[in-house]
Amino acid sequence: MSSSLAMSAMGAVEFVLSAVLCFVFWRRELQKRFPTMGAYLVLRVVSTPVLLLLFSGNVFVHWQGWLIGYFYVYWAVYIASAVLLFFICMEVFRSTLATLPGLMGLGIAVFRWAVAASAIICFSTISFAHRGILIIPDIADRLMRSVSILELCLLGFLCASMNALCLSTRDTAFGISLGFGLMSVNDFVLASLISVHASLTTPLQFVHQSLVLVSLGVWAGYCLMPEPARRPITMPANSIIYRWNEIASALGHTGTQVAVRQPAMGFFMADVDKAVEKVLKGKLKNRESES
Repeated sequence: MSSSLAMSAMGAVEFVLSAVLCFVFWRRELQKRFPTMGAYLVLRVVSTPVLLLLFSGNVFVHWQGWLIGYFYVYWAVYIASAVLLFFICMEVFRSTLATLPGLMGLGIAVFRWAVAASAIICFSTISFAHRGILIIPDIADRLMRSVSILELCLLGFLCASMNALCLSTRDTAFGISLGFGLMSVNDFVLASLISVHASLTTPLQFVHQSLVLVSLGVWAGYCLMPEPARRPITMPANSIIYRWNEIASALGHTGTQVAVRQPAMGFFMADVDKAVEKVLKGKLKNRESES
């Protein structure tokens, strides 16, 4: 079997597995909990046959329009996937901290600032060596690299705080993060190895595609197996996490407004009242003595 035929077969398996995963995901109504993840899976299922059609048309019918269409559709899907992945990370983060609303609100605010900083770094590091439409792959690559780093940070956070958050490894949120973490490591390793060993491009692509299938299999397994109920977080009143949650809740709480009299002015007016009262009492005593 030739390498191109093997890659086509693996692409077909990826499409079938993505379609099954999308069906199971919507069957269990997980899109209500993770709506952006559902949109990402639908994008994968819809875009795969469209890209395959454009690629096949370019192979069998040598027309430049097929190649241009494939270029725009591929990179549009790539950029849309990167944007959706940012929101998926936020959904996973919100789901894992649902029992700690104070920390969740503060964490979402910090998360948004991190996304804004990543976007600024992404566009500021583009070399602009390519002109015209050739700059689109550079922008897409920077966006996906930023979101891959964010995915790895999210997976590391979940692994480090799993016991404190009473999070099970069978939780769907952890499974989603685990699948994206595998994809991120896969992309980083592939990019670094190809840059060093360009002759190993074909076998590395097979490894890359295999790990993509493994990630889809992980998601399918988490969607199929029953998810355990989240245990309530029990902690002592002097717990650090409890204190941070209370502090974060207080930071986001405006409360009611009250009017407070300045202490210095209050003491001054009290002294004036006392002085006036003494003067009036002295005058009354003088009048009584005269009478």
